[in-house]
Amino acid sequence: MAGGLLAAPLAAEAQPASRVARVGLLSVGAAPSDEEFVRFPFLTALKHLGWKAGQNIVFEARYAAGQPNRLPALAAELVRLKVDVIVTVLNQETLAVKQATTSIPIVMLLGIDPVQAELVASLARPGGNVTGTTVGPVTGGKYLELLKEALPKLARVAILLDLTSPRFTEPMMGLQELEAEARRLGLTLAHIAIHHPDDVEPALATVAKERPGALWVIPIGPLAACTRRVIDFANRLPTMLPAKFFVEAGGLMSYGYDREYLLKRAASYVDRILKGAKPGDLPIEQPTKFELAINLKTAKALGLTNPPSLLQRADQVIE
Repeated sequence: MAGGLLAAPLAAEAQPASRVARVGLLSVGAAPSDEEFVRFPFLTALKHLGWKAGQNIVFEARYAAGQPNRLPALAAELVRLKVDVIVTVLNQETLAVKQATTSIPIVMLLGIDPVQAELVASLARPGGNVTGTTVGPVTGGKYLELLKEALPKLARVAILLDLTSPRFTEPMMGLQELEAEARRLGLTLAHIAIHHPDDVEPALATVAKERPGALWVIPIGPLAACTRRVIDFANRLPTMLPAKFFVEAGGLMSYGYDREYLLKRAASYVDRILKGAKPGDLPIEQPTKFELAINLKTAKALGLTNPPSLLQRADQVIE
């Protein structure tokens, strides 16, 4: 997701008149295409703030290519390069960098429950060397309610998730809460745990075999590196995802944060840190708006008719 910010060609073009800022980027995913790089909102926002690649800023990008076990070594490599700030995407990258350095500022793009994950002391006063944006809490009941509204006869929902995430180990956000919400809606949940990228294919095979009425994907942990594969599979049954980015890529329905807005806001953190701000003094920003997106093309392929009331509430309908 940290999109095409390849250091070598940018550095080669640089002809700075003064000190050039060096920004490290760490992603568990694969290196993006040039097209994805051009559209990356984080880079666009940096340009608007006066940071131009190859002129006053260069990037050192490292990609784990879907292998989370590579993150510690890649994080250590960025630390050895003595970059000015390191940008991470999700918690696993942030944790790897935090374990590698306590001095280099870290800006997370889409942090998930950063306090519960012990990445920061609090959202208002992060402390330490981590700050950035968080996707914000949305209760599991909300996702289940939307699935039930879209599929009134729905009885069973499979959930792909990483059970080691603080979102499910903390009492207030645990599986007991999800189970209670499911019972209230007359739903049965099937939890399918993902601990490693190699677990994804067997998990999808389990879903295909058990044929639940719907699938809810929580793309954190190992799933974050395999979202493309999950979205491809999502064409086979109704799937709920956490951001419209996934619906634009072919998923049926999403509810959650505005990914583009948060990525742009994260650029402002890098800007302020490069100008002297301390990450521990910069409050972590949460989304103020949550969006409902529905892909009608996918719905048609699945033979579904979305209730008019749901379509009227959607912030984006893809036809």
